[in-house]
Amino acid sequence: MLRTFIFTTDAAAARFEDFQQGETLFTFAHLQPEGPNRLVDGRAWVFVDWVMEELSGLEMVRRLRSDARMRDAHVTMVLDEDDPEDRRRALKAGADDYAVGPLDRQAMLDRVLALFALGPATPARRMLDLGDLQINIAGEQACWRGQLVTLRPNEFRVLRFMAENPNRVLTRQELVDALGKDGDPEYLRTVDVWIKRLRQGLRHVGAGELLRTVHGRGYVLDLI
Repeated sequence: MLRTFIFTTDAAAARFEDFQQGETLFTFAHLQPEGPNRLVDGRAWVFVDWVMEELSGLEMVRRLRSDARMRDAHVTMVLDEDDPEDRRRALKAGADDYAVGPLDRQAMLDRVLALFALGPATPARRMLDLGDLQINIAGEQACWRGQLVTLRPNEFRVLRFMAENPNRVLTRQELVDALGKDGDPEYLRTVDVWIKRLRQGLRHVGAGELLRTVHGRGYVLDLI
């Protein structure tokens, strides 16, 4: 089943129930100022509040447009009121459209499904080039200095998410959530297996020091 994420800066809306249509599951997720905490496959849909606690909605939209993971996302700015100047500023910042909030679950789904029916867009970004490390997202392959890193699907997805969040300590729970395995407590213990196999693959190509364990906290991919 294909999972499509509907990201929202509204923490309450992020808890809306999933919606299934055919072979596609639409899942609501909370969008933090630092960006998505999940792997984004295919096109994402984002609802950004005009007023946020840590930064403005306009700045959030600008961050999304400069984030390679979200560059192709459809972004709706949720305005507090229907003000022509606010609409203009939202579109200038990079939003695709706007709506006057608050939006309930059905209103958000109606907007997403209307556009989804036109055919989900394929994101242009299919490669991550991080110096010595290259990740082919479409082909699910990683290379270190030209050498193929042998990885199973889950280990590849862990590496991809860590490469999209370099130099940041990621907890086991964050890795489970990123891979869409949330809801199954068994996966927390499986993370250590994924990391072990990933580290073995990296060591085989001479990149053994790339993945670092931060005891008591999690793991970090050092790409400084």
